[in-house]
Amino acid sequence: MTPMNAIARPVYSRAVTRSPKKGPATAAVRSGWRASRLVFQRVEARAGKRKGTYPNVKFDFLGYEFRPRAVWGSQSGRLLCGFTPAVSPTALKATRSAIRDLGIRHRTQAPLADIAEKLNPLLRGWIGNYGRYTPSALYPMLRYVNQTLLAWAVRKYKRFRNHKTRASHFLQRLVRENVSLFVHWQIRMTDTFA
Repeated sequence: MTPMNAIARPVYSRAVTRSPKKGPATAAVRSGWRASRLVFQRVEARAGKRKGTYPNVKFDFLGYEFRPRAVWGSQSGRLLCGFTPAVSPTALKATRSAIRDLGIRHRTQAPLADIAEKLNPLLRGWIGNYGRYTPSALYPMLRYVNQTLLAWAVRKYKRFRNHKTRASHFLQRLVRENVSLFVHWQIRMTDTFA
């Protein structure tokens, strides 16, 4: 239902209840009938053009996706619609693929310090590059890193085999003891392990 349709219904219902064919029609009824016909013609014309009227307003450029987002106005202090960049979904997919290619989940013989040594340069680069504008858009990728570390812990330690929650608590404790081990732990992205 379009907004124009909502406006047109009362006019149309008045015109139908007093149809000019069933008796003497007043000038008001005739004008209401004409107005409803004009409104319906406009609604039909708009419905046909709707796809072309609103083109796709987002695009990818150098790993960033530019699209309308909610931003806080610095002067007004209100939520506004701004056209801001953030990491693109294709870049996020590429980062997840790079993490998957490292095979962290299957390196059960390696200690966590070795995994951090391999992963930190990549994370530092991604956070530095894509985290400049809209850093919250990086959270899905950082959550994926935490879930990969959780899968590593479940595979490495027998006591966590069927206990993901215990492994999650183990990693949370590890974060509290050694925050500087991973780059994304230093920026406080530590809440999602499960």
